[in-house]
Order: sequence, then C-alpha cells, then structure tokens
Amino acid sequence: MTALRSAATADIAIVDLGYGNIGSIAIAFERLGATTRCSADPAVLRAAPRVVLPGVGAAGYAMRRIEALGLAPVLRALSQPLLGICLGMQLLFEHCAEDDCAGLGLIAGSVRPLSPAPGRPVPHMGWSRLALAAPDGGTDIGIAEGDYAYFAHSYACDDGPATLARTDYGGAVPAVVARGNIVAAQFHPERSGPVGAAFLAAFLVRGMGAAPC
Repeated sequence: MTALRSAATADIAIVDLGYGNIGSIAIAFERLGATTRCSADPAVLRAAPRVVLPGVGAAGYAMRRIEALGLAPVLRALSQPLLGICLGMQLLFEHCAEDDCAGLGLIAGSVRPLSPAPGRPVPHMGWSRLALAAPDGGTDIGIAEGDYAYFAHSYACDDGPATLARTDYGGAVPAVVARGNIVAAQFHPERSGPVGAAFLAAFLVRGMGAAPC
C-alpha cells in the first residue's frame, strides 16, 4: 500500500518539521495497512483522522520550528487522536529543561535531564522493560506487563496521573502517557518490533468507538 496519499484519503498525518525519523514512522504504519502523509500544512493536520508528532534532536529547535510553521495553535486545538513519539512526547508537556523552553502545554509537567550513573549512561539507549501503571492498564495501548521497548533519549517527562506505563532508569521514567485524545510514547515504536507494532495498531483504533484514556 502506498504510504503517501492525499489528505482526503490518508489515515494519518505525520507532522513534518523538516528533520527527524518521519520516514521510518510512516513505514511502520504502512506495514499495518495504514496510509500516511507527511506534512506541515495546518489544513492537512486539521483534516487528518489521526496526527503523529515525531521528533529527534533538541526541544528548543523543535519548538522554534513548530512556532515558525504556525503549528502550535493547530496542535493544541486538535480533537482527533494525537500520538507523540520520543521528543514528540516531551513537546506535549509544559516545559522542557533542554534549552529551557516552553512546550505545547497539553500535558501537565516538565521534562528534565536523566542523571548518569555507573552502568546507567546518558543517553539511555537500548531495550528496557515496561511496567503498567495500573492492572490491565495497557489494554487500550497494546502493551502488556513486562514487554520490552527500544529507548533513545537523554531527557524524561515528569511522572504523574497521565502515565500509563513506565520503565526504570535510575527511577521511574514515563514510557507511555495519555490524556484525552492524546497518547504518547517515550520509546520508539517504529524500532520496537512486535511490541511497537502492537502499540501503533492500538493507536489506529483510537477514536473508533473506544473510550479515550
């Protein structure tokens, strides 16, 4: 199935900030039978059934790109399912210590640097075990207790009521958060094998009769 389609037929709009891992994310959704369109056009994002905010790199630069493209108010106003991935998850919070910048403010809390320690280097890169925040809490996000996912990050979001799954890296690190129409992963689902595919598949059915988290 061809990944790049018109806004009228694409299942998912991936926010294109001009850099990052959007191609691998598009391929991961395509493997699940979804169609995608990579775009920074506000009209495309507003019309899409689902939107993905990916990201790699620095929070300050990403937020400057979002502001320059006029996307901050668009992303804040979306009512359809919105998925944040890695830096894209961090940008959903109120403040990022990296570059001391404001985020989109869609989830309460801040993003803070990980602390290095012997046997626990920063960035945190590799496979880590997931723990659900509540029994059976992973049903709507495609994750089971004890699943492993692939992480690559130097900053972590505040743990709080939005957390659905955590990993341990010298302390609790939110791995999946959700609020209203939003779900986000600190790990990279496009690099997490069957676990990542199950997570993305769960996102594809959000808003289709299932209650939001």
